[in-house]
Amino acid sequence: MKELQRQQLGPYQIAKELGMDPKTVRKYMAQEDFSPKAPETQLRESKLDPYKATIEAWLKADEQNRYKQRHTGKRVYDRLCKTYPAFDCSYPTVNRYVRLVRGRQQLSKNGFLELDWHSGEAQADFGECDVIVNGVHSACRYLVVSFPQSNAAFVQCFLGETAECLCQGLMDVFQHVGGVPKRLVLDNATGAGRRIGETVRLTQLFQRFQAHFGFAVTFCNPASGHEKGNVENKVGYVRRNYFVPLPSAPSLVEWNTDLLTMCDLDNLREHYKKETPICELFEADRQAMLPLPRLPFEACRYVHLKTNGYGKFVLDGKHTYTSSPMQAEEEIVVRVGAHFVEPLDAAGDAISRHPRQFGNVRTDTVDWLTMLDALIAKPGAWKNSVMRSQMSYDVRDYMDDLDRSGLRDALRMVKDLSGRYGLDVAVTSLQETIVRRRADGISANTAMIAARIAGYGLDTAATPGPDMRLYDDALMPQPTGGL
Repeated sequence: MKELQRQQLGPYQIAKELGMDPKTVRKYMAQEDFSPKAPETQLRESKLDPYKATIEAWLKADEQNRYKQRHTGKRVYDRLCKTYPAFDCSYPTVNRYVRLVRGRQQLSKNGFLELDWHSGEAQADFGECDVIVNGVHSACRYLVVSFPQSNAAFVQCFLGETAECLCQGLMDVFQHVGGVPKRLVLDNATGAGRRIGETVRLTQLFQRFQAHFGFAVTFCNPASGHEKGNVENKVGYVRRNYFVPLPSAPSLVEWNTDLLTMCDLDNLREHYKKETPICELFEADRQAMLPLPRLPFEACRYVHLKTNGYGKFVLDGKHTYTSSPMQAEEEIVVRVGAHFVEPLDAAGDAISRHPRQFGNVRTDTVDWLTMLDALIAKPGAWKNSVMRSQMSYDVRDYMDDLDRSGLRDALRMVKDLSGRYGLDVAVTSLQETIVRRRADGISANTAMIAARIAGYGLDTAATPGPDMRLYDDALMPQPTGGL
């Protein structure tokens, strides 16, 4: 049409040529702007329009309620029928609009903002992994503390995800980096507490921990891991790089020391965006941190528990530990930490110390030292004691042949050496004394072997000593002439 117009043809000629209405031809001949236009949605009136604001208000209020106590399309329809006698819309119309509003609400939540994190601010979250601890395949939880400004991260590993584990892990990281973050962002499901709506409820231990170290804490919204995306990514990075293949360690305490060293080495790499080593960027975080408190903090809680007739108590419903047979049928105080459980006597001293157990499988943890006091008082129970069954045949046969007085003395010796070197060293040294047929001076010989095991090991070769002739010449009388 425009081509024919440029050939100086009139509207009627163009209309005849193209078989169009002259009015249409005249309209496009006069048009100058042919830029594409955004499509216009023609909104048609609906009988539901007067009620849409009410529906949206009900669905907005639902965001503060439990998921299973929110409006369905049927419930919205029933309420509208009951609230407005003149309401005459169909149920499918109402249900379609409910789905439309819910879809808009979901879309509004899926968009993310790139946040600017300040120096000295940290995020923390737990991940899951497997670790071989003292030869046992164990399911563990590892705490990651990351600093988004520098992308530095530090890791600690535990068997559980309790408040004691969280506080112990944070404290270990704070002491390692030499400062306390100004603000800590936590997941809603950690052992620190829980956010329900606008209310945050902290555990008593974490409240004490926060007051001791003086940092501010912010909880993410439920099911909103993107609000701490830096540590969420770090959790996956740590699992892939630190826990593949499965690490093996004598204990989690030793493994945690190695983890902090690994983190320091990893922080030598360049930042993925800033092209500067992470360790250099972390110095800005370190400078912005709060100083460590002057006094140490004990990341533990104290509980009152009743022992049974054997002096045992149950913690967390499934895990049994020994205190001492002397504490049978008594109420005792138990110190519960991230790695250890310690029953206390009336003076507040630890009766025994057990590795803390986690999980849903029942366990029974025994400290053999707690049995020694009872066996010393009642040596006649030796042959039926559980401790005897754990001894080697050499030690068992030797102690079975002793009379009550000799057995009591042997048990006292084991207890004394256990207090100095540990039960394993005490029992091993007793066995070595018996095997080497030095039972005549068993107390002195066992003590000597225990000291050697603890200091050097039995298989360590002897080293040359100093030349003693110099001391002989100085201290011993010299022979006189003629002799």
